[in-house]
Amino acid sequence: MANPNKLMSASLLCVAMMAGPLVTYGQQASGPVPQSGRLPAASSFRRVVTGKDASGKAIVLFDDAGKRVRASRELGNTLTLLWVAESTPAALTGNADAADRDIGVEPPANGSIFRIVEYAPEKDVTGDYATRIRLMRERGIGPEGPSRDRPRHPGMHRTKTIDYAVILSGEIDMLLDDSEVHLKAGDVVVQRGTNHAWVNRGDQPCRVAFILIDGKD
Repeated sequence: MANPNKLMSASLLCVAMMAGPLVTYGQQASGPVPQSGRLPAASSFRRVVTGKDASGKAIVLFDDAGKRVRASRELGNTLTLLWVAESTPAALTGNADAADRDIGVEPPANGSIFRIVEYAPEKDVTGDYATRIRLMRERGIGPEGPSRDRPRHPGMHRTKTIDYAVILSGEIDMLLDDSEVHLKAGDVVVQRGTNHAWVNRGDQPCRVAFILIDGKD
């Protein structure tokens, strides 16, 4: 596999935070969707993606809020998809929006994925333990090992990736098999394909930027 830092610089271009409407997965971020109960705070992000015109001059291809947002009351999170690279090294040609697609939690084989996740306070999550386990499995993820059928937290999962996570705002706990780490805005995590869950025990939403790169054991 190529150097992950090179992959990041080549394929994940620029993102800046901004307030915006909450939309359901696959909708344009063009207006609010009526909701009941407390969800993660309505949010989207300004996404600036560069490319080249026909003459080879550097230009801005996209300056928007991202087109793919997926919110779940039961899981208490909102996922904003920002970019997907199909390969390593990442392709630098073409002007298509690589994030305008349906995709699961993990990146394509040999590729990467860039998203921001907002976690609601745990006390505001509506799904019970069994419901959250089911929804995580529907997303194709879960823990490995003895805890697979009865993990310490329903959000416990493992992906075969190396994940670079940056806490943008708020606070959150990262649970491991039998330990945990409290994280605050400005902290970073390198998650190397281990069981983990993200739990917001505070009163305010927590936003985390994730870059997942396909890995191997």
